[in-house]
Amino acid sequence: MTELLQYIVNGLVSGGIYAIVAAGFITIYNVSKVINMTQGEFLMLGGMFTVTFIGAGIPYFVSIILAVLLVILIGAVMQKFIIGQAKTNNPISLIILTIGLSIFIKGIASFFWGKDPYALEPITSNDPINIAGISIAQQSLWVILTVIVILIGLWYLTEKTLLGKKINACSVNQQAARLMGISPAKMMMLAFAVSAGMGAIAGIVIAPLNVTSYDVGTLLGVKGFAAVILGGVGNPLGAIIAGFALGLIESLSAGYISSGLKDAIAFMVLIVVLLVKPTGIFSERSVGKGGL
Repeated sequence: MTELLQYIVNGLVSGGIYAIVAAGFITIYNVSKVINMTQGEFLMLGGMFTVTFIGAGIPYFVSIILAVLLVILIGAVMQKFIIGQAKTNNPISLIILTIGLSIFIKGIASFFWGKDPYALEPITSNDPINIAGISIAQQSLWVILTVIVILIGLWYLTEKTLLGKKINACSVNQQAARLMGISPAKMMMLAFAVSAGMGAIAGIVIAPLNVTSYDVGTLLGVKGFAAVILGGVGNPLGAIIAGFALGLIESLSAGYISSGLKDAIAFMVLIVVLLVKPTGIFSERSVGKGGL
């Protein structure tokens, strides 16, 4: 029983990161209908910038703030000057554009930081906490806390603030929103900025657990996107639940079958679900008429 609970805790930690990545995908998609394949690179940049700032002698928490702000700026600039300037609204073309940006960002990161992994010190300590026989790294608790705060903050932003209502209006009908004095372009840029910030924070809190490198965001981005598909494109709550489910499947597969097969088994579950229910477990919902 203790072993099972250990696997569940580990799965929830991984699943929480997938849920944040999935929420980032949905935040952008619901406003702009763009599948942003650079989402994983936001995680990578958050961790790498933090390592760089700390290495330059900047205090730990100041480095985190600077890294998040810088990634937010990159996300906003990317949308305004690249994606926002695209001459097509074709979804496939925009996906290919974001894939190209992902490869470009990864190439630049490889040039500046090299291909070696970098370690980031945990926020508190490396010493694990034992609860009823379950060993939990202190950094894992920070990951779980961060996931909860980010998801609650995203829900509050989209459902309880005027800015969130503007974002929801653009996700429902951009033309109607424009007639009401709302700028869809500004809301899209905001969506990219919020998504980039969430990704950066996620990348920072998981770096002490796994180290970070120029290519760490690729697989995390793919798994976050898998959670989006599994939960139903356009359904924030479904994507978040699917993210946690994906993490649990991976952890249980690694524990009871083989750690080498955990990724394959998780994606096999995704394939089976899509064969049975192509719209995902929860299906796409009508955006802008509810929260997370």
